[in-house]
Amino acid sequence: MTKEDYNLFEHTIVLVVGGAGFVGSNLIRLLLSNVKEIKIIIVDNLLSAEIVNVPKDKRVTFIEKSVTDFRVLAGLQDNLDYVFHLATFHGNQSSIFDPIADNENNTQTTLKLFERLKDFRNLKKVVYSSAGCSVAKKTFGEAVATTEESPVELHQDSPYSISKIIGEFYSVYYHKQYELPVVRARFQNVYGPGEILGAGNWRGTYATIWRNVTPTFIYRALTNQEILLENEGIATRDFIFVEDICRGLMLCALKGDAGDVYNIGSGVETSISDLAQKIIQIADSRSKLKMTPKRAWDTSGKRFASVVKSQEKLGFTAEVALQEGLEKTVTWTRGNQAIIQSCIEKHERHLAYYQNK
Repeated sequence: MTKEDYNLFEHTIVLVVGGAGFVGSNLIRLLLSNVKEIKIIIVDNLLSAEIVNVPKDKRVTFIEKSVTDFRVLAGLQDNLDYVFHLATFHGNQSSIFDPIADNENNTQTTLKLFERLKDFRNLKKVVYSSAGCSVAKKTFGEAVATTEESPVELHQDSPYSISKIIGEFYSVYYHKQYELPVVRARFQNVYGPGEILGAGNWRGTYATIWRNVTPTFIYRALTNQEILLENEGIATRDFIFVEDICRGLMLCALKGDAGDVYNIGSGVETSISDLAQKIIQIADSRSKLKMTPKRAWDTSGKRFASVVKSQEKLGFTAEVALQEGLEKTVTWTRGNQAIIQSCIEKHERHLAYYQNK
């Protein structure tokens, strides 16, 4: 993102659905820091987010409800310039535990939002956050970079993954049928400052707390706890720093072709085992690695994204290397352990019940 790119957001009205969440709040902070005249509307029911992530800024309006609420939808006016749809039911394991809640907070959010926006004429772009796991080949063999044109398999690992690809189907449909200017941004594995373990409400599974690999490993490393490596940590992922994903989202809004899809990733394949060892070293931790069995539901073993298209069409390149990004995230986590610990503790009663069943 250049200064000229940020200037294109001047005097605009931006809706961020899921704006109190990890990615959404980072996106909003970047916009507020670089754009003087902007109005941002956040819609978030705080299911998996904390109010602390909502900036206290006169340019921000916060609506603490789900975007599926008809009163929220009715209140949206055709003066929006950009919409970033980041709301989701976080993530695979929570969706397996409660697929109905996943449908309500993943699939329904997309359908109802698009249905409301379909006749808006002021919209420049709607950016839908999809997931690379929905398209990546299910393999524990050698990974090949997943392109935007890779086929979508009927076999999916979780309702979350299904919901994300259904959202892409709706994106394509509403663009073709109503010319809704939707661009699909396929996220890879996002990490970075601002991801609060245990954020939001209890959702019936230990994954409410330990829901993403990077913040889990960092917290356990900083507290010198065992770090669990499922299937010996042989799985691989494409890790992308949160500020990079936010820049990618903004470039999708400014330069993405309506109806098209772009991978937003680093293009670098990293094993979960290597990730854990990097974090232990950076955190100067006494944590030990403990091997655990493969998760029965997880067939997405090794994957990373091709970023050729996003580089050529959007001018997007991830700027923060994994080592630097992890150092920043470890530093942030050290400074925010109090709020992380409070979020973990509020779920302890539920977690103990779950583990003792």
